[in-house]
Amino acid sequence: MSLPTLRQILELPAFASAEILSGQAKLDSHITWVHVAEVLDVARLLSGGELVLCTGLELSRSSPEARVAYVRSLAEAGVGGLGLELVRWLQEVPTEMLQTARMLQFPILVFRTEVRFAELTRAAHERILRPAPGPEEPLLEALVEALVETGRDRRFVEQQLGAVLRLPSRPKSTLLATLEALLSAQFNIAETARRLGVRRQSVYYRLEQLKGMLGDLDSPERRLGLWIALELLKR
Repeated sequence: MSLPTLRQILELPAFASAEILSGQAKLDSHITWVHVAEVLDVARLLSGGELVLCTGLELSRSSPEARVAYVRSLAEAGVGGLGLELVRWLQEVPTEMLQTARMLQFPILVFRTEVRFAELTRAAHERILRPAPGPEEPLLEALVEALVETGRDRRFVEQQLGAVLRLPSRPKSTLLATLEALLSAQFNIAETARRLGVRRQSVYYRLEQLKGMLGDLDSPERRLGLWIALELLKR
């Protein structure tokens, strides 16, 4: 798993409408997570590298001095950038905020039409937590080795894949192969079908089966757990 840069996050389809207003020199900084937060003292809760998203609700009610302090606090906390939705509460970035951000080379990006923050965070977190395919990926290999060495590998595989593993041999192998292809293709149905050499409808059908047996397959944490379980199975 390698952390993406802010530039790579902005290349995701979900961020297609984002406009960069400042901090262009920092676009190659790595992003560790995405937080949605309206409070102006959020910097104290962050550890650095985050992309903060907000609608500007509290900013619209604040004084110019408080807005400047907000931008400074984010920059000093090592935050990777601030994303503002300029729709309801703010129509433009306040001048004093933009001037401060440009002086500090702090990235501010804006959305001039309504966006769904849930979609933005989901897309970004999938990219942040994306494991590289195959056992050569250092972090994935380290996690697999740790589970094996501590004797927790069998229990982990059972927790992640138990319902599928209890199927008869043929459907079990089919669904495991489909799950691995889905993970490799970032759940792109067309790409998964191409890799498996089957019709898209077959992939949709198998995906519904997998969801019925394994539950949530959408969260990045869940997908990482499934990757680890599949690697453990190969051993």
